[in-house]
Amino acid sequence: MKRTKVKDVMVPIEEYATVSAEANLHSAVMALDEAQKRFGQDRYKHRAILVYDENRRIVGKLSQLDVIRGLEAGYKKLGDLKGLSHSGFSPELIKSMIERYSLWDEPLQDICRKGAKTKVRDIMYTPSEGEYVKEDASLAEAIHQLVIGRHQSLLVTRDQDIVGILRLTDVFTEISDRMRACEI
Repeated sequence: MKRTKVKDVMVPIEEYATVSAEANLHSAVMALDEAQKRFGQDRYKHRAILVYDENRRIVGKLSQLDVIRGLEAGYKKLGDLKGLSHSGFSPELIKSMIERYSLWDEPLQDICRKGAKTKVRDIMYTPSEGEYVKEDASLAEAIHQLVIGRHQSLLVTRDQDIVGILRLTDVFTEISDRMRACEI
């Protein structure tokens, strides 16, 4: 794994879904759909959208979960959901939260309006320092970052530019391909 470089496994940014931070959620979902259609069938589908600023520099990510959460404004009232997710949920707690905060009260048929009015910049995720890896880094280094940070992907850099994304699914495929080649 030390000889394999991140750039050998990453998905180049040209093959990934991207959208402007000023776009709405509907446009973001359409960009993801279009990227899925163009992406090779022998690889896992994309699960996120990269977000760029007015200078076309990548400034964030939008996951499938971010899109779903962004369609329900009530989640902002709950505050930091990461702390909640690590404590576990009882069915009673989930039901009481849905009722108390009126989550998903509006029918899903209203999704078009919500998607058109919600801006990507308002719900996107800004990656932390530990979510970037250089394209010439070893795959071993990147795997360590993914495991320690519990990340689904890392943004791949060349100098100051984002040139691709290293997805956990692609790393897993690389590992499983090597395991299949083993003679035990």
